[in-house]
Amino acid sequence: MRADAQRNYDLIVTAASEAIARDGAYASLEEIARSAGVGSATLHRRFPTRWSLLQAVFRGCIRNLAARAGDLLAEPDALDALTTWLHEVTAYATTTRGLAESLLNEPPEETEACGAILVAAGEQLLRRAIDEGAVRPDITMADLIILANGISLAAQPMGAAKAEQLLTLALKGIGRSQP
Repeated sequence: MRADAQRNYDLIVTAASEAIARDGAYASLEEIARSAGVGSATLHRRFPTRWSLLQAVFRGCIRNLAARAGDLLAEPDALDALTTWLHEVTAYATTTRGLAESLLNEPPEETEACGAILVAAGEQLLRRAIDEGAVRPDITMADLIILANGISLAAQPMGAAKAEQLLTLALKGIGRSQP
C-alpha cells in the first residue's frame, strides 16, 4: 500500500474506532470520513461496506489485545495478569456498542479467526496461572473468552462498570472459600 493510502486507512480506522465507541456500530460513515479528514469517496474506496470497516476496527483491537496479553506475561502475579487481561477484553467488547452484535450477524469466518487469536494470546496467561496453582487445570481459554463475551453482551446497556463487576463476580464466585 502506498504511504498516503496507508495514512488514510489508519486515519479512517482510528476515526471509526472512536465513533463506534461513542455512537455504536451504526455510527455515521460521513462523520467518520470528516473526522478522519478524508472525503466520503476515499472512505468508500477503502471500505466498500460498513461490514468491511467494522472488520478493520475489530481486527485492530484484537491485535492490541493480543499484544497486551504478551505484555502481561511479565507481571509477577499470574492470576492478576490473567484477570487484568480478561477485564480488558470484556471492557473493549462492552464499550464498542453494537460491534459484537453486528459481527455476530455477519459471516463467521473473520469473527472465528479473531476469536482464535484471542484464545491463543490468552493461552499463555492461563497456562502460567494453572502452573502456579491459581486456576483449576480444567479451565480453558476458549471458555474464558466465551464468559467475557457473554458478560459484555449482557452488560452492554449498563456499561463497562457493570461488566467489570459481573466479570469479577464470575471469576471469584459467590461462595465463601472453604477452609
